[in-house]
Amino acid sequence: MRARLGLRVAALGYLALLLVLPLGMVFWRTFQHGLGPVWDAATAPNSLHALWLTVLIALIAVPANTVFGVVCALVIVRGRFGGKTLLNALVDLPFALSPVVVGLSLYLVYARTGWLGSWLIDHGIAVIFALPGMILATIFVSLPFVVREVVPVLREIGTEQEQAAWTLGASPLTAFRRVTLPAIRWGITYGVVLTTARAIGEFGAVSVVSGNIAGRTETLTLHVQERFQSFDLTGAYTASVELAVLALLTLLVMTVIRKEGPRVDSDSPGDEALR
Repeated sequence: MRARLGLRVAALGYLALLLVLPLGMVFWRTFQHGLGPVWDAATAPNSLHALWLTVLIALIAVPANTVFGVVCALVIVRGRFGGKTLLNALVDLPFALSPVVVGLSLYLVYARTGWLGSWLIDHGIAVIFALPGMILATIFVSLPFVVREVVPVLREIGTEQEQAAWTLGASPLTAFRRVTLPAIRWGITYGVVLTTARAIGEFGAVSVVSGNIAGRTETLTLHVQERFQSFDLTGAYTASVELAVLALLTLLVMTVIRKEGPRVDSDSPGDEALR
């Protein structure tokens, strides 16, 4: 009993030291001079643009990765082809690569001196140091989450229900919409939540391809760095709190989904989609 209590205290102390205390200090430093300076920093034009740009990128990257994730999961689980192992490995590539390497790779391809950059610029399409490059970087780093949440669920449910629907005359699209999609909805939902959190908090890849132009290509994470380097601690703290609030809202959504989903004993995050 004492050993268990000691382990709990150690775990809670570890989390408090690494998570709760630093986050609490950010909130305290943000509001220590009242709400006035915080409001001024949050409503500054560059801050509002950074918040809007962060949300915009997430609104584009998350649906794109959701559609790709579902299709890719279906291909991995149901498809039969020689390159399945390679595809499975490539999906996990963003987990292994540093985001800075991702940003540099995009730069080498889409910059003015890159493989495609000169052609794109000649046709009036700017990717690097513009919104498209930031979206591509965010999509890349947040790509695996929906796939990895849906794949275990598809393996668990099998194909019996789909085959029964086909036998009754349903088209493949109808069978997917009426049978498969409801069965994997929780896996998709968890993947969307994780993808959203990753997209909102991305820094490394976006910092390489954005150019950090205040009021144009600056997300909230980049705005924190820019304000801190400009010795505007209130602005940096305020942007940090905005990011923390977005993360807490994402965590709240995940908690609500876990409570609402049907219960199944499972240790796999993807199997939770059956709950």
